[in-house]
Amino acid sequence: MSAADLLSPATASPAPQDMQEPAVLGVTRSVTGRRWNWREGGQASHTDRMGMAIAQQTGLPEIVGRMLALRRIAPEQVETYLSPTLRALMPDPSTFTDMDAAAARLATAIRNGETVGLFGDYDVDGACSTALLTDFLRRQGCTVLTHIPDRMTEGYGPNTPAIEAMQDQGARLIVCLDCGTAAVDVLEQVSTRSDVIVLDHHQVQGALPRVLATVNPNRPDCPSGLHGICAAAVTFMTVVATARILRRDGWFDSHPDQQLMDSLDLVALATVCDVMPLSGLNRAFVTQGLKVMARRQRTGLAALLDAAGARDPLSAFTCGFALGPRINAGGRIADSGLGLRLLLCTDAAEAQALAEKLNSVNHNRQSVESGILDRAMELAAAQRAQGHAVLVLSGRDWHPGVVGIVAGRIKEKFNRPVLVGAELDDGNVKGSARSVPGQDLGGAIIAARQAGLLSSGGGHAMAAGFGLPADGIPALHAFLDHHLATAASLPDAVDLTIDAVVNVAAADVALATDMDRLAPFGAGNDEPLIALPRVRVAYAERIGREGNTLRLTLQGEGRGPRLKALVFRANESPLAPVLEDRDAPPLHLAGWLRAESWNGRTSATFFIRDAAIAQ
Repeated sequence: MSAADLLSPATASPAPQDMQEPAVLGVTRSVTGRRWNWREGGQASHTDRMGMAIAQQTGLPEIVGRMLALRRIAPEQVETYLSPTLRALMPDPSTFTDMDAAAARLATAIRNGETVGLFGDYDVDGACSTALLTDFLRRQGCTVLTHIPDRMTEGYGPNTPAIEAMQDQGARLIVCLDCGTAAVDVLEQVSTRSDVIVLDHHQVQGALPRVLATVNPNRPDCPSGLHGICAAAVTFMTVVATARILRRDGWFDSHPDQQLMDSLDLVALATVCDVMPLSGLNRAFVTQGLKVMARRQRTGLAALLDAAGARDPLSAFTCGFALGPRINAGGRIADSGLGLRLLLCTDAAEAQALAEKLNSVNHNRQSVESGILDRAMELAAAQRAQGHAVLVLSGRDWHPGVVGIVAGRIKEKFNRPVLVGAELDDGNVKGSARSVPGQDLGGAIIAARQAGLLSSGGGHAMAAGFGLPADGIPALHAFLDHHLATAASLPDAVDLTIDAVVNVAAADVALATDMDRLAPFGAGNDEPLIALPRVRVAYAERIGREGNTLRLTLQGEGRGPRLKALVFRANESPLAPVLEDRDAPPLHLAGWLRAESWNGRTSATFFIRDAAIAQ
């Protein structure tokens, strides 16, 4: 496919050197208030030359070459990028500080048939990490005790009563998964009765706990350089290191040699759901893990895929939007251990029951979230109108388990750092925060805690948690407005980054399939966003629950082939009225083109992200 087929005339002229690069298709304010910008270098001739060179050297379609060039992938990197493998990208696990000590202790526990206690976080990463290590240890003959804390009654991180309960049952080794780096007091207290290993990836804010081993790529003295991997990935590499010791000592000559690659489905799921960057080693984890997941060998995940109605082929989208929310739902508003039990379940009937329960809990979570969201949006709009740099919201009857999701939705709506808290019966507020690029909300939360404005708080640049007395919210709000003052000047909506302009006639299955070769998509590897110029809506209808999905048929001005399109959350979208207006002028549309298979037939569907009136 040539550039002439892909690019409309509006993209042909180069940008003046002394001016800002022109907006894509001239869209400086779309229906949602956004400017459409080219991905960096998207209109530059050198990008086209590099893309063509990649296509010629690799035999890839020209459009794929151009997308790779936009992502700064050199020709010699293409093969590893498109077909990432652990053999090519995974370093020696011993490059992690404390890895050798952790692996040696786990190997000893296996040789001696010890009882091991695992304490995991209540999110997807924690559940996957705990399931991965539980499965490995049990297959090698250990007795494994597990504990996932209750978000409401225990909160985040290791706690003494839970660990002591496992010690009372004989655990002489405790492993904390996706938590523990900051739990200095608790872990040093319980380490008098058992050895303690921490397998984590969270930022280090102070001294590490004095325990047997803390394997964390984000500890300052870790030379691995793998700052962007999740806890399940750390756990996988720890299992690899442990198996290496056992194999060296001849253990597997008389014991089952577990196929460690079979656990990559858990690593892939956790990597996507913990929003890790899908580059380098993470691309290998997700690419290979999705292949394992597609074999449906893990009974619990197979049941959850069925309950979620997930279609083949599986993708990062499946993990992030079908599986992840359901596993997380238990920890948010129900039994925090449901997700782990499902991942470890080997009985098909029991797995189906657990999957259906999680599916039901997720529906309840959505209802709880919806009940809070409307009021939170009203409060956020009022604060935005008052000029606040940061939006700080709380409510008396808001559920602590969903405030993080609400904060994320409000952040998307207003393009501001957002804190959302639940006012508890004891007079305190417990909440979650989400930020926008360029605004270090985690640092601001830590600064507020150090200033005495928070009783608890921490996180990273884009997400954080916090707690404080309810009467302290005004002072916290004022502090954050000052600390993140530059957020007040942010536009109301984030600009869209466009990869290419494609005529409707060229937006077909072949193009969608070609672009899918850049998958897996997610953080650090955006799915290509394309613009369709001067489109007419030939047909529109509402479908789904409460008519919240808008299904469309699109056509270019010159008629020709038609293209199916969808808009989700249509009831709250400003796009719906414009797209449903039969008298609307031609529109420029931005979105994602995907190949979808149903009943043996594959077709192209355009998922609309934004729209603008064509000038």
